[in-house]
Amino acid sequence: MSGVYDPYLTAEQVAQLGGEKGAVLDDLLWAADYVSVNCPHTAETRGMMGAREYALMQPHAYFITTAHGGIHDEAALAAALTAGTIAGAGLDVWEDKPSPEHPLLHFGNGQVSPHTAGITRQSRSKIARIAAEQMIDILDGKRPPRLLNPEVWPAYQERFQRILGVRPEA
Repeated sequence: MSGVYDPYLTAEQVAQLGGEKGAVLDDLLWAADYVSVNCPHTAETRGMMGAREYALMQPHAYFITTAHGGIHDEAALAAALTAGTIAGAGLDVWEDKPSPEHPLLHFGNGQVSPHTAGITRQSRSKIARIAAEQMIDILDGKRPPRLLNPEVWPAYQERFQRILGVRPEA
Protein backbone atom coordinates (compact mmCIF):
# COMPACT_ATOMS: atom_id res chain seq x y z
CA MET A 1 0.00 0.00 0.00
CA SER A 2 1.26 3.49 -0.83
CA GLY A 3 1.41 6.42 1.54
CA VAL A 4 -0.76 9.33 0.40
CA TYR A 5 -0.79 12.98 1.36
CA ASP A 6 -4.09 14.66 0.53
CA PRO A 7 -5.50 17.16 2.99
CA TYR A 8 -8.94 16.96 1.36
CA LEU A 9 -9.60 13.20 1.38
CA THR A 10 -10.50 11.12 4.42
CA ALA A 11 -8.51 8.02 5.34
CA GLU A 12 -11.47 5.93 4.13
CA GLN A 13 -11.51 7.63 0.72
CA VAL A 14 -7.77 7.12 0.33
CA ALA A 15 -8.12 3.45 1.33
CA GLN A 16 -10.84 2.96 -1.32
CA LEU A 17 -8.29 4.20 -3.86
CA GLY A 18 -5.70 1.68 -2.64
CA GLY A 19 -3.59 4.01 -0.53
CA GLU A 20 -2.89 4.73 3.09
CA LYS A 21 -3.34 8.28 4.28
CA GLY A 22 -0.06 9.70 5.60
CA ALA A 23 -0.16 12.06 8.50
CA VAL A 24 2.42 14.63 7.43
CA LEU A 25 3.83 15.45 4.00
CA ASP A 26 7.37 15.84 5.41
CA ASP A 27 7.28 12.30 6.81
CA LEU A 28 6.09 10.88 3.51
CA LEU A 29 8.78 12.75 1.57
CA TRP A 30 11.43 11.27 3.85
CA ALA A 31 10.04 7.72 3.67
CA ALA A 32 9.12 7.50 -0.02
CA ASP A 33 11.09 5.82 -2.78
CA TYR A 34 8.91 7.64 -5.31
CA VAL A 35 7.18 10.97 -4.76
CA SER A 36 4.43 11.49 -7.33
CA VAL A 37 2.67 14.86 -7.41
CA ASN A 38 -0.82 14.83 -8.96
CA CYS A 39 -2.78 17.81 -7.72
CA PRO A 40 -4.45 20.90 -9.15
CA HIS A 41 -2.49 24.13 -9.45
CA THR A 42 -3.90 26.50 -6.84
CA ALA A 43 -2.53 29.28 -4.68
CA GLU A 44 -2.16 26.64 -1.98
CA THR A 45 -0.15 24.19 -4.11
CA ARG A 46 2.01 26.71 -6.00
CA GLY A 47 5.63 26.10 -5.00
CA MET A 48 4.63 23.09 -2.89
CA MET A 49 7.80 21.22 -3.93
CA GLY A 50 10.95 23.28 -3.46
CA ALA A 51 14.51 22.98 -2.16
CA ARG A 52 13.33 22.19 1.37
CA GLU A 53 11.09 19.34 0.19
CA TYR A 54 13.75 17.83 -2.11
CA ALA A 55 16.21 17.95 0.81
CA LEU A 56 13.78 15.86 2.86
CA MET A 57 13.76 13.09 0.24
CA GLN A 58 16.14 10.12 0.33
CA PRO A 59 19.10 10.05 -2.10
CA HIS A 60 17.62 6.94 -3.77
CA ALA A 61 14.19 8.56 -4.24
CA TYR A 62 12.62 9.76 -7.48
CA PHE A 63 10.41 12.80 -7.96
CA ILE A 64 7.59 12.46 -10.52
CA THR A 65 5.02 15.05 -11.47
CA THR A 66 2.11 15.01 -13.87
CA ALA A 67 0.27 17.79 -12.05
CA HIS A 68 0.84 21.34 -13.32
CA GLY A 69 3.82 23.62 -13.79
CA GLY A 70 4.53 25.91 -10.88
CA ILE A 71 3.80 23.32 -8.21
CA HIS A 72 7.44 22.24 -8.23
CA ASP A 73 10.39 24.63 -8.29
CA GLU A 74 12.34 23.70 -11.44
CA ALA A 75 15.56 25.43 -10.38
CA ALA A 76 15.49 23.70 -6.98
CA LEU A 77 14.84 20.36 -8.69
CA ALA A 78 17.81 20.89 -11.02
CA ALA A 79 19.96 21.73 -8.00
CA ALA A 80 18.80 18.59 -6.16
CA LEU A 81 19.59 16.42 -9.19
CA THR A 82 23.00 18.06 -9.61
CA ALA A 83 23.84 17.58 -5.92
CA GLY A 84 22.56 13.98 -5.86
CA THR A 85 20.03 14.89 -3.18
CA ILE A 86 17.55 12.70 -5.09
CA ALA A 87 18.16 9.90 -7.60
CA GLY A 88 16.11 11.19 -10.49
CA ALA A 89 12.97 12.83 -11.79
CA GLY A 90 10.13 12.30 -14.25
CA LEU A 91 8.52 15.50 -15.50
CA ASP A 92 5.44 15.89 -17.65
CA VAL A 93 4.68 19.52 -16.75
CA TRP A 94 6.58 22.78 -16.88
CA GLU A 95 6.21 26.32 -15.55
CA ASP A 96 6.77 27.54 -19.12
CA LYS A 97 7.55 25.63 -22.30
CA PRO A 98 11.23 24.76 -21.81
CA SER A 99 13.86 25.95 -24.26
CA PRO A 100 16.34 23.33 -25.53
CA GLU A 101 18.86 24.76 -23.01
CA HIS A 102 16.62 24.16 -19.98
CA PRO A 103 18.79 22.34 -17.40
CA LEU A 104 16.17 19.71 -16.59
CA LEU A 105 16.33 18.47 -20.20
CA HIS A 106 19.97 17.47 -19.82
CA PHE A 107 20.11 15.10 -16.85
CA GLY A 108 20.83 11.42 -17.45
CA ASN A 109 18.67 10.56 -14.46
CA GLY A 110 15.47 12.16 -15.70
CA GLN A 111 12.64 11.49 -18.08
CA VAL A 112 10.70 14.38 -19.55
CA SER A 113 7.67 14.75 -21.79
CA PRO A 114 5.66 17.73 -23.07
CA HIS A 115 2.58 17.12 -20.87
CA THR A 116 1.64 14.02 -22.83
CA ALA A 117 2.39 11.26 -20.29
CA GLY A 118 -1.30 10.46 -19.80
CA ILE A 119 -2.20 10.32 -23.46
CA THR A 120 -2.90 6.74 -24.43
CA ARG A 121 -5.46 5.13 -26.71
CA GLN A 122 -7.35 4.00 -23.62
CA SER A 123 -7.38 7.45 -22.01
CA ARG A 124 -8.46 9.18 -25.23
CA SER A 125 -11.26 6.64 -25.68
CA LYS A 126 -12.40 7.18 -22.10
CA ILE A 127 -12.25 10.97 -22.46
CA ALA A 128 -14.31 10.81 -25.66
CA ARG A 129 -16.91 8.56 -24.01
CA ILE A 130 -17.18 10.81 -20.95
CA ALA A 131 -17.51 13.92 -23.14
CA ALA A 132 -20.27 12.29 -25.21
CA GLU A 133 -22.14 11.16 -22.08
CA GLN A 134 -21.91 14.67 -20.63
CA MET A 135 -23.19 16.20 -23.88
CA ILE A 136 -26.15 13.79 -23.93
CA ASP A 137 -26.94 14.65 -20.29
CA ILE A 138 -26.80 18.38 -21.03
CA LEU A 139 -29.05 18.05 -24.08
CA ASP A 140 -31.46 15.92 -22.03
CA GLY A 141 -31.69 18.78 -19.52
CA LYS A 142 -29.69 17.00 -16.83
CA ARG A 143 -26.91 18.53 -14.80
CA PRO A 144 -23.66 16.85 -15.91
CA PRO A 145 -21.92 14.87 -13.15
CA ARG A 146 -18.46 16.29 -13.95
CA LEU A 147 -19.36 19.98 -14.02
CA LEU A 148 -16.09 21.87 -13.54
CA ASN A 149 -17.58 25.29 -12.94
CA PRO A 150 -20.86 24.73 -11.07
CA GLU A 151 -21.32 28.46 -10.48
CA VAL A 152 -22.46 28.85 -14.11
CA TRP A 153 -25.19 26.18 -13.88
CA PRO A 154 -28.00 28.58 -12.84
CA ALA A 155 -27.23 30.90 -15.78
CA TYR A 156 -27.12 27.89 -18.10
CA GLN A 157 -30.51 26.68 -16.79
CA GLU A 158 -32.07 30.07 -17.51
CA ARG A 159 -30.61 30.26 -21.03
CA PHE A 160 -31.66 26.65 -21.76
CA GLN A 161 -35.21 27.42 -20.61
CA ARG A 162 -35.34 30.66 -22.61
CA ILE A 163 -34.24 28.90 -25.81
CA LEU A 164 -35.94 25.50 -25.46
CA GLY A 165 -38.84 26.26 -23.11
CA VAL A 166 -37.85 23.63 -20.54
CA ARG A 167 -35.73 24.20 -17.43
CA PRO A 168 -32.92 21.66 -16.84
CA GLU A 169 -32.73 19.74 -13.59
CA ALA A 170 -31.02 21.35 -10.59
